[in-house]
This record gives sequence, C-alpha cells and structure tokens, in this order.
Amino acid sequence: MKKHWWKALAVLIVIYAIIAGLLIPLKPGILQIKQSGINSGQVITTEVNTYNTSYKVGDKVDAYLKINDKVKLYSTSSQILDKAKLKLSFDVPALLPQVKSFDYTLVMVDAKHGPFLRPSAVTLKQERVDIEKALSSWPKQNEVALKFVDGTKFPFRAVLYESIRNTFYHVPMWFAMVFILLAAMIYSIKYLRKPKSSYDIAARSLTAIGVLLGVLGCLTGSVWAKGTWGTWWTFQEIKLNVSAIALLIYFAYFILRSAIQDDEQKARVASVYNIFAFVAMVPLLFVVPRMVASSLHPGNGGNPGFGGEDLDNTLRMVFYPAIIGWTLFSFWLAQLLYRYELLREKVEEEFD
Repeated sequence: MKKHWWKALAVLIVIYAIIAGLLIPLKPGILQIKQSGINSGQVITTEVNTYNTSYKVGDKVDAYLKINDKVKLYSTSSQILDKAKLKLSFDVPALLPQVKSFDYTLVMVDAKHGPFLRPSAVTLKQERVDIEKALSSWPKQNEVALKFVDGTKFPFRAVLYESIRNTFYHVPMWFAMVFILLAAMIYSIKYLRKPKSSYDIAARSLTAIGVLLGVLGCLTGSVWAKGTWGTWWTFQEIKLNVSAIALLIYFAYFILRSAIQDDEQKARVASVYNIFAFVAMVPLLFVVPRMVASSLHPGNGGNPGFGGEDLDNTLRMVFYPAIIGWTLFSFWLAQLLYRYELLREKVEEEFD
C-alpha cells in the first residue's frame, strides 16, 4: 500500500477538482447593457441584465460610471425589473472630464451580492472642452462603500461565463501531457544508453498516454473555442495550429514504429525520434505562440496568462491541484499500460 499512496492521492485530487470545479458558483456579473442617450448634458436610462443575481423589488442597488478612482458618476435612481434585470438612471453633466468620447466602467454594488462591474460598459460623447474646467464643475457625490460578500465563488469573466470551469480540465491536461512526454523522452535516452526492452516499452507507453492527453486537450479546447470564439477551430489562432503540428509529429512516432519489423532497430529509431519530437514540441507550444503580435489564447501574443486577469485565488485553489491530480493520474495510466505491454511481450515470447 505504501507504494501506491500517490495513486490514491491522484484519485482524491481529481475528484476534488471535478466536484469543486462544477459546484462552486460564479460571482455576479453584468451580461448586457441597453443604454439610451449617449451625449453629455442628458439623463441616461439604461437597462442592465445581470448574471447569477437574485434581486427583489425594493432592493437598494448603488451604481456608478467610473473613469478612475477620483472621477465617478453615481446613478440617480435604480428600479428592479426582475431577479436579474434592473434600470439605472444617470444625470450626465454638460461637461465631462475627458475629450470627445470615453468608455466608462459600470460598477454595481448591493448588500446581497457585493460589488461587480463591466469595463467599457457605457460610451459618453461630447465636443472638445477644457478638461480642467470640466473637472472643476463635476458634481460632488457621496462615495459608496464597496462591501464584499463572503463566500467562495469563481470570478465572472465576460465571454467565458460558465465555460471558465474548463480551466480545470483543458489546461491541466496539457500540463500533464508535457510532463508525460518529458518522461517518455528520458526513457528513450535511457534506452539509447543501455538498450533494454523495458525502457522502450516505458517510452512507448508514456508517449501513448501523452498523445491521448494531447487529443483530449484539443477536444476540450475546441468545445471552449466554440463557446467563446464562436468556432470549433480557427486557423487564425497560432496556438491551435502549432498544437496540431506537435500532435502530428507524435502520431508519426507510432507510424514509424509500425513500419519497422526488426525489434531492436525499431526501438533504437523510435527512441531517437521520440527525443526529436519532444525537442520540437517545446518551442512549438511555448515559444512560437509568444512571437506573434496577437493571440486569443491567454499567455500568448501579449494576452496575459495565469495572472490577475485570468486567475484569482479561488480559481487557483482548484487549478493547481488539478494539474497535480491529472498529472499523477496520467502517470498511473501509463504505468498500467506499461505493465500490460510487459505481460503481452512475455506471452508472445512463450508462444514463439
């Protein structure tokens, strides 16, 4: 049992990641804003559709349009329409503290849900003015305290919505794939240094599980892309293309093995190719995507990844364990495949 503790740990962590990833709710968010009136010196009435809220008639909701921490325009009234919809009114001054047009962040806060916002929610326009004069005439308003509501919740991200939960499957599978294929390369190096069939079987088993993880990563990524980008696959996204190339390189590994009849030659050539495949995969996945000017993928082309704009502490408490759990579980699968291949080889030798 002492030898198998890590397998039990893998199962527990994966179960935790699945249950927590599915059951922890998202924070409230703003889905859509229907505004009427976009010029300065008007009263703006805008209908706001929210997500994961439970408003009741009579609830007090404070809201404001924000340029920065010092310049805010508070709503003059709010009207609850249903549990997820309300109307907000803003009395916009004739002079705005910016030139021409500006996108204001809408911030909403109430005692039940706490604060939540949507960047670039409302665009207000005006003619060119003296900014200092506009600031001096800006109405003085009482600040609204941002009281946060206790509870463990995942962040609300526009466009992602509930699909943010795929973070615990798609990304950890790619991490596990890299670790598995690294181990496969190490065993290929071991075989070249000391030709033992067990090393070749280990490399082959690890590579098979690594490719399986890569395929699952592509499938979960395609589902994610359909929900957020509107397409299952786009050749305009560099990360998708290089991932497909990396998988094709590893598919060729198994085609190469099947094309060679002599076992020793097969193992030797496959070991060399496996090393080449991993060396080629690393720059394809981690270097080339960062060289492009723009990318839809977080962490590539100037798009932030694994930082405050993508992960918060709530996501991290599931995401990092998920990487560990899926990696350990994948090594367990590889070990099972390795043991199966050893048994199959022994049986074949007995019947030869």
